[in-house]
Amino acid sequence: MRIALGVEYDGSTYFGWQSQPTVPNLQDTMQAALDGIAGEPISILAAGRTDAGVHALEQIVHFDTNIERPLTAWVRGCNALLPESIAVLWAHPVPEGFHARFSAQARSYQYVLINRPSRSAVHHGKVGWFHAPLDVEQMREAAQYLLGEHDFSAFRSSECQAKTPIKNLAQFDIWKQGDTIIFDLTADAFLHHMVRNIVGCMVYVGKGKHPPQWMKAVLESLNRNQAAPTFAPDGLYLRRITYDAKWGLPQAV
Repeated sequence: MRIALGVEYDGSTYFGWQSQPTVPNLQDTMQAALDGIAGEPISILAAGRTDAGVHALEQIVHFDTNIERPLTAWVRGCNALLPESIAVLWAHPVPEGFHARFSAQARSYQYVLINRPSRSAVHHGKVGWFHAPLDVEQMREAAQYLLGEHDFSAFRSSECQAKTPIKNLAQFDIWKQGDTIIFDLTADAFLHHMVRNIVGCMVYVGKGKHPPQWMKAVLESLNRNQAAPTFAPDGLYLRRITYDAKWGLPQAV
C-alpha cells in the first residue's frame, strides 16, 4: 500500500532534504524512523527538495510498504523516534497513482524577514534579517512584474537541475507585521534558489537601490548576474503543497 505523510521540520541543522552519505539530512532521518516502525527499509519520495537551512511547515512525502500498521503508528510512532526538529503531522493512505512530487499542482513558500537595526537572538536560524528600513509598497510594486508565466533564468541557481526555467508564479504577496516582513509566493514549481534570489532582489528595491521597474529588467535579462545575491536560507519555509481534492489529503496548513 502507499502512504502519504505531512511533515514539518526545522532545517537549521540539516544539509537539506536529499539523502547524502556523510552529512545529516532530512530524508535519511525520516527513513530511519519509518524503518523502525515498519521493521524493514522504507524509501520515501518528497514533493520537493528543500536546501540546507530551509524549513517546512508541511512537506509531503509518500512511501510504499506491505507492512500493516494503524495510521497512528506512522504518526505517533515516527514522532517518538524522530528528533525534536522533525514531526509527522498526519498519515493518509493513497492510491498507487498518487505521487508526492508529480501529483502536486502548486507549491507555496514563505520568507520571513526581520527588518530592524539589530538581528534577532530569539528567532536565530528561523528568520532572515536586514538592518536598513525597507519600503514594502515599493517591493509590492516590483512583485507585480514577476506574476504569471515567465522564464525565471535570472533567478536560477547554476546548480539547478530543472528541465525548464519557465514557471508560473500565480501569487506573490508581501505584508508587514511589526518589524517582520513576510513574502508569500505560490507557483506551479520553483527553480533552485529561486525564492531566495527573488527576496534578495526585493531587498534591493526595498532599500532604494533600484526602482520597482528594475525587477522587470532583471527578469527579461534571463541573466543570473543581473540579479541580487542569494539571500540567507534561514527565513525560508515550504508552506504548502497543493493537490487535487480527489486525493483527500488532510493537509494541516
